[in-house]
Amino acid sequence: MPGRFCKATPIIASNFLSDFIYLASQSPRRQELLKQIGVRYEMLLPAPGEDAESIETPLPHEKARDYVKRVTLAKASLALERWKKSGLSWAPILCADTTVSLPNSPSGEILGKPLDASDAYRILEMLSGKTHEVLTAVAVINNPEDAPNCVIQISEVEFATLSSEQINTYIASKEPFGKAGAYGIQGSAGAFISKINGSYSGIMGLPLYETAQLLDHARITRI
Repeated sequence: MPGRFCKATPIIASNFLSDFIYLASQSPRRQELLKQIGVRYEMLLPAPGEDAESIETPLPHEKARDYVKRVTLAKASLALERWKKSGLSWAPILCADTTVSLPNSPSGEILGKPLDASDAYRILEMLSGKTHEVLTAVAVINNPEDAPNCVIQISEVEFATLSSEQINTYIASKEPFGKAGAYGIQGSAGAFISKINGSYSGIMGLPLYETAQLLDHARITRI
């Protein structure tokens, strides 16, 4: 349901207090959003040679909700193994993944990051004049022995009808690359969006309301 979150796993409270988390994401947007709500974090990034990208390949006929949950929990599992090998002291670990979905599209439900300019054009042309869904899953590992707590936030985004010139100009800006659905709502593509139903921060990549709830369960102090 747009604008609501659903539990992907039962919420388990942490039994100790922490003043920071490990962020297992390279997204600058997620870093900005955590700072916005006063969360201290340290980066827990893939080691050289670690294959963290292959998990993002959709499985045959995979639905967007199943995809974003699977990828986020897989990222959490990899991050936990990374921490175990690091020698670092424990703190809760946060992972997230965002995907864009056109549920009724015959060309496929899941629209990931564009491979190149041609792929970006294809994706933006598919979104033009339509309403799509943006799904962001967030997982927090409270304790090394526990399964992650995970929520999925879904928003609806209505795109204006875009001309070829608008699409090509946007692609030339390089903004579509590295973003699910080939656009970022916080950038110039915000001018393409006529309406949203849901979470602006969720569309950016980290729904703050749902994230704050998970972090409260993890007993994370904020500044």
